[in-house]
Amino acid sequence: MKQQLVTVLGSTGSIGTSTLDVVARHPERFAVFALSAARQIDLMVSQCARFRPRYAVMADAGAAAALAQRLAAEHLPTRVLTGADALERIVVHEEVDAVMAAIVGAAGLAPCLAAARAGKRLLLANKEALVVGGELFLDAVRQGGATLLPIDSEHSAIFQSLPEDRSTWDGRVDKIILTASGGPFRTWEPERLREVTPEQACAHPNWVMGRKISVDSATMMNKALEVIEARYLFGLGPERLDVVIHPQSVIHSMVQYRDTSVVAQLGTPDMRVPIAYGLSWPERISSGASALDFTRLADMAFESLDSRGHRERFPGLQLAWDTLRAPAGTTAVLNAANEVAVAAFLERRIRFDQIHAVNLATLEAVAASKPQELPQLLALDGQARRQAERTIDRFT
Repeated sequence: MKQQLVTVLGSTGSIGTSTLDVVARHPERFAVFALSAARQIDLMVSQCARFRPRYAVMADAGAAAALAQRLAAEHLPTRVLTGADALERIVVHEEVDAVMAAIVGAAGLAPCLAAARAGKRLLLANKEALVVGGELFLDAVRQGGATLLPIDSEHSAIFQSLPEDRSTWDGRVDKIILTASGGPFRTWEPERLREVTPEQACAHPNWVMGRKISVDSATMMNKALEVIEARYLFGLGPERLDVVIHPQSVIHSMVQYRDTSVVAQLGTPDMRVPIAYGLSWPERISSGASALDFTRLADMAFESLDSRGHRERFPGLQLAWDTLRAPAGTTAVLNAANEVAVAAFLERRIRFDQIHAVNLATLEAVAASKPQELPQLLALDGQARRQAERTIDRFT
């Protein structure tokens, strides 16, 4: 069996470290070609020592210099690079077989596009590639002949529950049902949300995740972004995408067929499961996750968005359907506004409940048009970010 060479974008984040855990379990199948991170030097040093990648890319130039010094002192052979061009270099290299795209935010869009155009097996954990890139990104996948495999637990579950023949999806599938845990504030009264602290918002009851995605889970904006992503991944109209709250996070998502049969994927809430599936597809390999013990499984509950005040508690979720029905590019505006708003909340510049207000105000102020190429898309992203900052300034 030929060893696959893997580039991991965002290797020091939760998805990146889980990916490396799966890779380490199968040394006969996988080896690491390159790693990338923003500025976590200590963890990157340990990853380079263990996996001996050819390249390590740091987004921060100062961190890159410090990393190079540390690796030289430990006589490690990894070459340190920095900058956007370096990210593209480590995904398009002819020896690379698979790319794990786990850079959080719009910063991950350009290397995702590069990997798609280079025809790589692209394991997509970066929501923004589709939420921001939309048809532009899908065009790159088609033109490059890339294999696109979703890594979000929900989208991986949907992919596993759909027929292998994509051409049958539209005719056989009635709707896709994404499950949502409801996050840490599922039972809170909506008026209490103004009191939420960053520490509370980052304490997810089921999943271990980074700070930004944890806040998105707490507002359920992560589910809004996932609805948008599902629209592009699976080609079904927004009216055929549904969300149900499932606090236990055992069923990761479902597909309802025309005959009302429902196919679901179940598993423990461990990201190594979809990562292992993406790395080995169409085969399956050990992920390291614990198996479900149905004899010890608690009752599984489901709640409609129309029950228990969920729409009032999570107003941002509706923006998924609203932006999908708006002009192309509107989803990119929403993503940019949300990134800025979440960062402001984590910096304690705005309240938790003001994240939605920033997103809504930005959508109302920025007129989107369909971007034809990456520079236009980045210009729209920048415009939305500046508008979101102006809204935040009014709040503070």
